[in-house]
Amino acid sequence: MNRRLTLNELQRIKRWHVDHREDHPLEYHLWDGMLTLWIMGWLGWLPAVAMDAMWALPLCALGMLVPRIYVGWRERAHAARRLRCDWLVLHP
Repeated sequence: MNRRLTLNELQRIKRWHVDHREDHPLEYHLWDGMLTLWIMGWLGWLPAVAMDAMWALPLCALGMLVPRIYVGWRERAHAARRLRCDWLVLHP
């Protein structure tokens, strides 16, 4: 997946997971984990720079990309018919 995820897309996916958490509890928790890593990535870079912990900057960058990587993986698995992804809406 080469495109960026917008906040509206992140919210739409989260809303689907909340609405279907009883039927898909693992997906619900996985998405929460993705969002947690995403927030940690965005919030962690400033303290990393302030505390001169430059080793943490690549981890923050990876955290910022985790939702995009996860959605891209799910898109490819869905397209290959290896994994069904009901919350996935393919955009042009």
